Amino acid sequence: MDQRIINLYDEYTHKPLSREEFLRKLVQITGSTAAAMAVLPLIEVNYARAATVPLQDDRLFTEYVSYPGEGEDTMQAYVARPRKKGKYAAVMIIHENRGLNPHIEDVTRRMALEGFLAFAPNALAPLGGTPDDADKARELFQKLDAQKTLKNFIRGFDYLKTRKDCNGKFGCVGFCWGGAMANNLAVNVPELRAAVPYYGRQPELSEVPKIKAALMLHYAGMDERINAGIPAFEEALKKAGVRYQLYIYEGAQHAFNNDTSPARYNADVAKLAWQRTVSFLKEHLK
Repeated sequence: MDQRIINLYDEYTHKPLSREEFLRKLVQITGSTAAAMAVLPLIEVNYARAATVPLQDDRLFTEYVSYPGEGEDTMQAYVARPRKKGKYAAVMIIHENRGLNPHIEDVTRRMALEGFLAFAPNALAPLGGTPDDADKARELFQKLDAQKTLKNFIRGFDYLKTRKDCNGKFGCVGFCWGGAMANNLAVNVPELRAAVPYYGRQPELSEVPKIKAALMLHYAGMDERINAGIPAFEEALKKAGVRYQLYIYEGAQHAFNNDTSPARYNADVAKLAWQRTVSFLKEHLK
């Protein structure tokens, strides 16, 4: 697919670009309205593809929970763990800038099948939850207060400490917007043992010395916007003595792990990154 189309969709999903302007620019690139409409299903997410692990899987226990957020906020989260009762290391799964959707719930179940208590908060809970319309979800993200939202996620670990099925060992995995959140949690949660940001914006460099967790950083080779921050981030990590592993997957697009987005999903890269992620988490949390 024309890289200009991928870049345009990335601009649309991460910047205040209206649907109308996105479609107008897409028509310009493809040459006609018909061609643009043919391309759309290949670049936009389709949640019908989301369930690689069944919603009702006999191997898992799942539930939706609420927990106290910052101030008067009430947070919501999706939880999945092995069905067998016991105490498990907890891995926070952090969604992209579309909220807690079927794809992220599926990723949460995947992590639970690896033997973890997987916990996926919904950043949009204080605003009424994640709407079905992805464009409306994007608009809601513009209304979030960054510091308050960070504290709402930090409070998720306070909630996990109260669960009888949590052993008190914490990690996190975040994608895109959630990758940036994973980096910020590494800065702000000293108890965090492992953080795995996928193509996430880097934290403030001055805060890097606060990181106690081990990091595994996944980047897509074609993701110029996010990758621009890698050199300075890596230099700061080295100076601070932070344990980290960094992988750049050549030829892969931003959001390569999202199997509901055909044009950007890269099955081979996603599989390799997931295997590395799970091994890393098991090393640091078990």
